[in-house]
Amino acid sequence: MAGRAMLVALVVIATSCMVRDAHGHDYRAALAMSLLYFEGQRSGRLPPAQRVQWRADSALADGADHRVDLTGGYYDSGDNVKFGLPMAFTVAALAWSVVEYGGRLDAAGELGHALDAVRWGADYLARAHASAGGGGGGGEALYVQVGDGDSDHSCWERPEDMDTPRTAYMVTASSPGSDVAAETAAALAAAAVALTPADANFSSTLLVHAKQLFEFAKNHRGLYHNSVPSAAKFYASSGDEDELLWAAAWLYIATGGEEEYSAYITGATNVGGVRSMFSWDDKFVGAQALLVLHGKLPADGSHAEMKTSLEQFICNLVQHSGGNAGGGGGARLSPGGMLWWDSWNNMQYVTLASLVLAVHADHLTAGRSASLQCGGGGGSLSPAQLTAYARSQVDYILGANPETMSYMVGYGSRYPAEVHHRAASLPSIKSSPAKVTCKGGFDYLNKGSPDPNVIAGAIVGWPDADDWYDDSRQNFRQAEPSTITVAPIVGVLARLLPS
Repeated sequence: MAGRAMLVALVVIATSCMVRDAHGHDYRAALAMSLLYFEGQRSGRLPPAQRVQWRADSALADGADHRVDLTGGYYDSGDNVKFGLPMAFTVAALAWSVVEYGGRLDAAGELGHALDAVRWGADYLARAHASAGGGGGGGEALYVQVGDGDSDHSCWERPEDMDTPRTAYMVTASSPGSDVAAETAAALAAAAVALTPADANFSSTLLVHAKQLFEFAKNHRGLYHNSVPSAAKFYASSGDEDELLWAAAWLYIATGGEEEYSAYITGATNVGGVRSMFSWDDKFVGAQALLVLHGKLPADGSHAEMKTSLEQFICNLVQHSGGNAGGGGGARLSPGGMLWWDSWNNMQYVTLASLVLAVHADHLTAGRSASLQCGGGGGSLSPAQLTAYARSQVDYILGANPETMSYMVGYGSRYPAEVHHRAASLPSIKSSPAKVTCKGGFDYLNKGSPDPNVIAGAIVGWPDADDWYDDSRQNFRQAEPSTITVAPIVGVLARLLPS
């Protein structure tokens, strides 16, 4: 009941200030919901201003096994594990949305909520950077996971009264994780840029951690899932060169172009080439877009290569000719017009690509470039065309699709009712304080009825390549949302609001 009551309140608020486009989409309401989603994903002791009232404090002893405070942060998807790699990427993408579109967020009355979302994740990530063993003992360490995916997935429990193991896992000099360390550095540097106007002191602290973690990553190379096997099944990393370049790009911006980071970028031997996607595991496109947008680097060498690669990625994306990363093809369009890459959380690729299109369109406009020239007889793409393409993907998510369903939960009159999300699918601990047991919770997973709590702003994994969606909580491939999907759409929705 608490979740339904909150949704009614949201609808009243949204309808009082609707800003609809020509297709009838209310981007301001969708933006508000996208930021509300992060409050529903919070772990730890919730703040007094918490708006998602069906949630309560959870995981208050995280880090106790190492005598460090690892409370806070975000649950990544529909489970109760805190995975450091996707959480850091979530914070980086959220911060990027704020950096690019802070003015529009402010005009929409959502900048404070966006900064709160960035701060909540960044505060956790900064505290996760500690000395090994806690209490000042040992060498440098980064805690990269709390909880275990296998034990968590063997239960269906609310985060507020879960009793699965909350083991904390870390990477160190002897058990490295340069990919996750560099990603955390990127997140903290990006957060520092986003938060500086509101809190310069906190931003300075974040930047110190970001610099230290970048050095830690450079000096101790190795993929984190080899050091933390528990992560391998859920968020295995394909490499660390993209995270290192992404981190260097954010540090270059955050420090105002310090030589160490410009030297790393210009000296990089792998800047990604033409990629087929931008994702939590492949940030080359993000780094390329950042450096083309913000970098004042020499217009030759690696910078020229990144610019060419980014432009080809965009041309491939909009003209559907495919990328060539690792020999793989790029996205294709579903019959209903959705970009389609993969059958596992396809929507993350859609929202991330849309953010890149939006920011590059604005970059072209600011530089007074008439268009992007696509090679191989591909013609040209104007900034307006890039923005329109990003808009088409957002509109698809919000209901302009063959199912006439909004894939953002809580938005519109028809959206997924059975989300693969533990907290949303189980009665709120506030209305039903009796413990839901590990195995007893599966009755709710299999119940086949609407969630008692609406996880407003969540974006489910995907309709399939033929635009079909099965609204079943048990269908975890399609029905599970993730923070990595929602973070970039914050920026795109802000961009689509009237200026």
